[in-house]
Order: sequence, then structure tokens, then C-alpha cells
Amino acid sequence: MYSLLVADDHPLFRDALQVVISSGLPHSQLLEADSLAAAMPLIAQHDGLDLLLLDLSLPDAEGLDGLARLRDAYPWLPVAIVSAHQERQLVLDAISLGAVGYIPKSTPREALLNALTQILDGQLYLPPDVMRRPPATPSPQANTLAAGPLSDDRLAQLTGKQLSVLHCMTQGMSNKQIARELSIAETTVKTHVSAILRKLGATSRVHAIVMAGDADLPLVMASRTAR
Repeated sequence: MYSLLVADDHPLFRDALQVVISSGLPHSQLLEADSLAAAMPLIAQHDGLDLLLLDLSLPDAEGLDGLARLRDAYPWLPVAIVSAHQERQLVLDAISLGAVGYIPKSTPREALLNALTQILDGQLYLPPDVMRRPPATPSPQANTLAAGPLSDDRLAQLTGKQLSVLHCMTQGMSNKQIARELSIAETTVKTHVSAILRKLGATSRVHAIVMAGDADLPLVMASRTAR
């Protein structure tokens, strides 16, 4: 049984989320708040919350401000973004601020349930369709975490297979999905991920994804193959 809280000022979305959770995550509880101010006391009253789903267009917390405030006040609480906004850089900025996932509101019901299950299992969720889009100009928030753009020297340390795994990671794939995509064992994927973090100097999977957010990995992979 999971305990979740959704902070969203659209009743229809909260109702739809209730349906998804009641049917797909039986015996789980979904608390509701229509603002950040309403969510705060609920968090304080339920210290066993497993996940908070945060809209980016609350009346009292626009954009990533609400996420930043929640991370400061409740660093123990996993927060995933649910939003109609689907800009690739916004997703990366949210992850760099500590979000454990980013779920577009246009996500179909089954995919939404899969995203929630993945997050509740302790994995990061990124929307694959959004992450496949070409990278835009990096924002100051992303660069702060990444400590500068990913250098060619660090990319050169990765093997061809590790570059492929990193590319899959930036597209929001889980280890299981990467294993299926690359036709390798999931344990092999975990080994590659560990090596990628070490070689890039990344502190976490999230950090590596943000670091690679501006790199044209397909181009790097193609140039490596052409040599």
C-alpha cells in the first residue's frame, strides 16, 4: 500500500488520477490539495508519504518554485512533476532540482500507471517522447548541477556500448528498457551505468543525465563508428 499526495488545482485531473491509482495500485491512498499552501499541512500530517505529485501551474507556486520550496522544507519526500508543459530543458531542470520523475499530463492511463510504478519502485522516470527531442540551450540550473558542459575528453572515456547506454538513459529508459533496447542483460546495463557514472564524475544517474543533456550523443556515437 502506497500513500500519495497530488497538488493540482484542476479537479478533473485529480479525479482521473484517483481512478488510475484505485484501479492500478489497489489499497493505496491518494490525498489531494489544490495549492502548495494546502499541501504543506498534509505533508506534515502524513510523514509516511511515498510520493508527492506536483503540478507546475499552482496558483501559489508557478514553475519550479514549488519544487524548490518543497525540496527545502521536506528533503525526505520524493516529488514527481505532473505538468502540461513538455519542454525538454524544463524536464532536465526539474530533475536537477531533485524531482524523481516528470510525467506529462497527456500521458495515457496505462503509461501513467507504469510511470508511477517505476517511481514508487525507486527509479527515475523521464518522458521518452520529450527526451528524444533535440537539446535546446542549457539553462543556468542545469549547468549548476552539471558543473559545466560534458567535455569531449570525458565522453572519449566511454566505450561504444556505454555511449549507447547513456543515450538510452537520457531518453528516460529504465535499466529493463535499456536491456531490451540493446539486447543485453539487465545486470550488464547496471555495470555499464556504474562505469558511466565513474568515468563522467557524476554523483548519480540523475547527474549523468543532466550532464549529458546538451551532448549530441547520436553524433558522437556515429563519429566513433566512422573511425
